[in-house]
Amino acid sequence: MIAARRLQRTFADGLIAEAVEDLWEPWMRYADQALEDEALLLIIQQELAKRYKKSKTRGRPATTAEVVLRMMLLKHARDWSYADLTREVRANLVYRQFTKIGGGKVPDDKTVGRLGRQMGPEVVAKVHDRVVAIAREKQIATGRKLRVDTTVVETNIHYPTDSSLLGDGVRVLTRVMKRVSAVAGAAGTKLRNRSRAVKLGVLAIARASRNKTEKGQQKLKQSYGKLLEATSRVVGQAKKFSQEIAQKVKRGNRAVLRQAKKELDEMIPSVRVIWCSR
Repeated sequence: MIAARRLQRTFADGLIAEAVEDLWEPWMRYADQALEDEALLLIIQQELAKRYKKSKTRGRPATTAEVVLRMMLLKHARDWSYADLTREVRANLVYRQFTKIGGGKVPDDKTVGRLGRQMGPEVVAKVHDRVVAIAREKQIATGRKLRVDTTVVETNIHYPTDSSLLGDGVRVLTRVMKRVSAVAGAAGTKLRNRSRAVKLGVLAIARASRNKTEKGQQKLKQSYGKLLEATSRVVGQAKKFSQEIAQKVKRGNRAVLRQAKKELDEMIPSVRVIWCSR
């Protein structure tokens, strides 16, 4: 059964509300007022009810429309993945209160992802239209025009040279391995952080590349050799981390370790392509 709201509150809900009353961010309070709108909840409830025939009135209680709407807004505001969203809401009392989950059970990331994907473009358009209408009713905006800017925006990124891409790859691999070490502790391969050596190698290559003399080119070749050696060691260490996660040598939060293994397995081939091209 899909309801618009969770009508029955628990004792834990009251404790959480009292504990975090003064901890809300300003934008959350404005959003909370808008999200109380019955028309917004009806849009979400009607869409969720399409999953199964008579699911609006029959079956066990499902995730309410207000929880789905608020969790989707929080995900968008924080730019989180579904896994990040559910983890943060579970761990944070402010987010529990904002999403109206309170002391209840937080839906897992697969459930939230499935519900989020059900909110297609047409539903999002209806929600946007209703939000504009609320803004007009409260005289926050006139709502006469909506401008959508799809142009390319300049951003502060470096030119993608081979050395800088290797540096980026090492930085990402090291960051993931640090996360694994924080979860698994001292089990298995120990992390040796070569980030500083790689960073200095990238800077040395940048300086040497400006020197067009024979001496400068020789130094450039030497710097590249050191960078490739350090990168090779980081890649080898990352492969060991991935293998030890698969073999359960490294133990801890399995969800975190599975995600870390996935990131390592995706990044290692990319770094190897650049590394082998040199």
